[in-house]
Amino acid sequence: MKDTGDKLLIDVGSTYFKICAGDSIEQYMRDFNREILEDLMAKAGQLIARYQPADIRVCSSANGGLSALIIGVTRTFSLKYATNIAFNAGINIIDTILYQDIGNCSLPSDLVDVVIIVGGVNAHGGLFSRSLYRYMEQLQYSNVVYVGTERDAAAIQTNIPDVVVLPNIIDERLHIVEEHLKVYLTNLYQQDIEGKEDIKRLYEITANQIYSTPYIVNRALPVIDATFSVANPFILLDIGGATTDIHYSKDLVEDNIVTENGYDRLVFKRLGVYKSRQSLILAAQGNEFTYELLTHLKVTENIFKEQGERATKVLMQLAVFLVLCKMSHYRQSYINLKLLQINSIVLTGGITKVLTVAEIDVIIAFFYSKILTSDHRPVAVLDSDYAIWTLGARGSY
Repeated sequence: MKDTGDKLLIDVGSTYFKICAGDSIEQYMRDFNREILEDLMAKAGQLIARYQPADIRVCSSANGGLSALIIGVTRTFSLKYATNIAFNAGINIIDTILYQDIGNCSLPSDLVDVVIIVGGVNAHGGLFSRSLYRYMEQLQYSNVVYVGTERDAAAIQTNIPDVVVLPNIIDERLHIVEEHLKVYLTNLYQQDIEGKEDIKRLYEITANQIYSTPYIVNRALPVIDATFSVANPFILLDIGGATTDIHYSKDLVEDNIVTENGYDRLVFKRLGVYKSRQSLILAAQGNEFTYELLTHLKVTENIFKEQGERATKVLMQLAVFLVLCKMSHYRQSYINLKLLQINSIVLTGGITKVLTVAEIDVIIAFFYSKILTSDHRPVAVLDSDYAIWTLGARGSY
C-alpha cells in the first residue's frame, strides 16, 4: 500500500454515501429526488470544498453493473473460463449458451451489454458456423468480444459486425489466460460507470479515475489481517442495498483454474436488501430451506410483507444464507468454494449497521449444520466502520 497522505475518500452506494476524511467516516442516506452530485454537495459540500480535486478519490456501486451473455463450445473449459473472468470483472451473467444448443435457445428479452464468444485452442479451427451468426443477427446487444481459437477469428470478424477480437483465453495446456478479457470487461464496466450522467458529474470534484466499489474492496484483501483479527483462509461478504459481492482467495477454489491474481470476486446484482429487496425475497422463496430457517429465527413468511427494523434484519440474515448457498455444492453455480476450510467470514457494507455478530453466527451455524452437515463454525468478523473500503481506496491509486 502506498502512503497517500491527506485524501478525501467518497463511496457512492445504491442507498448511502460514505465519506472518509482522516480517521473519520460519515454515512449519509441518499435523496433519490436529487442528482448524485447535488445531493452529495448538499450533505458534505463544506468538507469537499476543503480538498483539491487531485486529493479526492471516488468509487461507486450505484450503476448496477453490466449484463453478459456467454456463448462457448464446451462447458468444461470455454463457458467455465469465460464465466470466471466475467464474474471477477464485476459483470452480471444473464445466461450461458453451449454452442451446439444455440439453435434451440431463446433470445434474451432485454438488451445485452456484452456478448462473449469463446471456444477451442489455437491449434483447432472451424468450430463456428452459420447458426452462431443467425443467432447474433437476432440478438440485441451493445458489445461483442471474441476470445476463442485464433483460427476462427477472421471468419468471426467477417460475419459479426464490430466484434472485438482478443487473444484466446484457453492456452495449449488448457489453462486460463485471463488478463486480456478481464481488462476489456473491466474497461467496459468503467465506461458504464462514467457514462451514467449522474456519475460522470462527479468528475467536477475529482481529478482521479472513478472506480467500481467491488474493485476497491478487492484491492484491500491482501492487507486485511493488518487491521482485523482475521484467520486465513477467509471470505469477505459485502452486502448492501442493491448487490452482494463475494471476495475470496483462489486457494479456496475447488476447480483447478490457473490464474494470476491471488483474490477474485463475484457480484450478484439482484441480491440486496433495499433496492433489490423483491429479488432477494424471490430468491429466498425459491430456496427449500428458507422456511425452516425462518422458523429457526422465530418468524413466519409474513415477514416478507413487513417493513421496519425486524424485517430488514431477517432479510439481511437471509442474504447471508443465500450467498453461502451459492458458493456451496447445494447450488451448483459456476464455482464452489472449500467452505469447510475457511476460518473467518468477514462482513462489510450496509449489513454491518443492521446485524450483530450473534445474529450472523446463527445463520452460519444453520448453514453449516443443514447444508454442509458439519460442526465447523467460521468466525464472523464485522467491518462496522467500513475500514476495508478505505484500505482499498488508499492503496489503489
